[in-house]
Amino acid sequence: MVDNVTNALILEHLTAIQSRIGAMSSDLSDVKTDVRSMKSHMAGFLQAEVAQDNAIASMQARLDRIEQRLNLQDGP
Repeated sequence: MVDNVTNALILEHLTAIQSRIGAMSSDLSDVKTDVRSMKSHMAGFLQAEVAQDNAIASMQARLDRIEQRLNLQDGP
């Protein structure tokens, strides 16, 4: 069986392997692009959440001041 192996056969297999590696490299590049896009969207969502938390904290502080001025606070 070893006698049947020729340089042409080895070259054919190596060419097929090289082609598959090229396709995998292209696919990996696409995956990296998709991951970067998802990270960008996640960062946007987190920034929006932080802005919303800041707005809520600001409103809470204003409400606390209003309650103090009107003597509406519960407890000490």
